[in-house]
Amino acid sequence: MRVLVTAASKHEGTVEIAEAIARKLTELGVSAASRRPDEVESVADYDAVILGSGVYAGHWLSAATGFAARHRDALRERPVWLFSSGPIGSPDPKPPGDPEEVAQLISELQAHAHRVFAGRLDRRRLGFGERAIVSVVRAQDGDYRAWPLIEAWAREIAEVLAPQPVAV
Repeated sequence: MRVLVTAASKHEGTVEIAEAIARKLTELGVSAASRRPDEVESVADYDAVILGSGVYAGHWLSAATGFAARHRDALRERPVWLFSSGPIGSPDPKPPGDPEEVAQLISELQAHAHRVFAGRLDRRRLGFGERAIVSVVRAQDGDYRAWPLIEAWAREIAEVLAPQPVAV
């Protein structure tokens, strides 16, 4: 079983989530590789795909939606999971709910599930326009990613994919 974990990210936070998922899957005995969507020419070498995106203004990034469109037919032939990263804040990350594209992607790709993970905000990584937006909405800097939840989701996926029970 070989799994591709790919995610679109503006400021690397979502890519770091994808890398953590791939690491956890590998630790659990499921071969996984993390690559950026634009680096993937084909999914033919993979038995399953986990696709994620950072969320900005309620939408997935075009690199992720473009990946889904380019590989739609091949993705429908293998198990697919989706994840989003972007809500920030604690204890109740905002904004709530799924990004606009997710329902359609779940349907088109016949995805097993979609998870939303809180993201990270570091103003030093933002452009001028992005800094203006986060100032207006009074978003607080911080890393809100819940690594134990991300690893638990990777474990759930491994349990579906692994031919043998996953080690605890």
